[in-house]
Amino acid sequence: MQYRTMPNSNEKLSVLGYGCMRLPTRIGGEASSLIDKQKALKQIRYAIDNGVNYLDTAYPYHLGASESFLGEYVLKDGYREKVNIATKLPCFTINKKESIEEIFNKQLKKLQVDYIDYYLLHALDGKTWDKMVSFGIIDFMDKIRKEGKVRHMGFSFHGTRDDFKRIVDSYNWEFAQVQFNILDENFQAGIEGIEYAHSKGLGIIVMEPLRGGSLVGKIPQEVGKLYDSAKIKRNPVDWALRWIWNHPAVTLILSGMNNEDHIKENIKIASESLPNGLTDTEINILNDVRNKYHELMKVGCTGCAYCMPCPAGINIPGTFKSLNNYHMFSKFGAKMSHMIYAGVQTKDGKSHWTSSCLDCGKCEKACPQGIKIREKFKDVERDLESIAVKGVAKVARKIMRK
Repeated sequence: MQYRTMPNSNEKLSVLGYGCMRLPTRIGGEASSLIDKQKALKQIRYAIDNGVNYLDTAYPYHLGASESFLGEYVLKDGYREKVNIATKLPCFTINKKESIEEIFNKQLKKLQVDYIDYYLLHALDGKTWDKMVSFGIIDFMDKIRKEGKVRHMGFSFHGTRDDFKRIVDSYNWEFAQVQFNILDENFQAGIEGIEYAHSKGLGIIVMEPLRGGSLVGKIPQEVGKLYDSAKIKRNPVDWALRWIWNHPAVTLILSGMNNEDHIKENIKIASESLPNGLTDTEINILNDVRNKYHELMKVGCTGCAYCMPCPAGINIPGTFKSLNNYHMFSKFGAKMSHMIYAGVQTKDGKSHWTSSCLDCGKCEKACPQGIKIREKFKDVERDLESIAVKGVAKVARKIMRK
């Protein structure tokens, strides 16, 4: 495992951090039992034993169970001393000043710790930051740092580049967490924002390095040909992670790992990737990959599920995954997948097509990517929800009920 230094503290953090938003789960049960605890414990401790020293969670992850799982299971037997714990204040849910300290104290209790190593204001944009300032968040951050309850203060961001720079300049932050990957070089804060924050002495934590998994697995044939043109052969995961670590301003990458093979692979790549380690030819190949993806992809959904649950029961991330698959892979396969998951194998046994949308706009307000979800639903209806697809789904539901 390689380590990079947090600029303002000289602390060494593993270049690979463990994201605890997509832990392995069990089907059914109460929210706290959704996490497959034994499997998740084994995976996380394996990562720690192999050099990972940064665990990232948040108040809403796994319906609020992620923090509790870490406190009850992972941070025992001397493992608390081996890792840095990062969690986040859910600013988007806070509507009064008193809630800030109440939630923070709950997080300490759930994690079963006396202090949090890296604490973030969660999913800031300009409007949310202004709201939090009006609630006295600056005094609160100063207070918890002075009391030793938080060692390092930062924020995660989903907004415009101008607001990102304004927030960077508004407080004595130590780090920022941003979305950054091959496709999102200039999205939200982007490389310009990263370099600006780095110039101000902030460490940079990268989230969504594989864009919710859409950059790996079965990739478009045209993209595969571009990768194959390189002298050194790498798989898509290796290319995607290595590209991010190529940037010296990046401190670490968060990966939401929930598969043993993926954990081992990511640790191996992390042990090999260096800043400025890619050749000009390799960077040009990745630029071509980016352009090809932008040409093929119809919606920039990362599968984070902040838009969920939908009041109409629509599986929004799953629907957009099918839409992208329709345009990048097999049209027939995408139709069949969407038919099964939206029209047949639903939790309540009813169909939930995008035409069921209530037009409430709740999902768009929650989407950190700023996707115009209701507009994209029209593309889904056109490409994936024909009369024939709905008819076959209706028959399939009847058969399943019998």
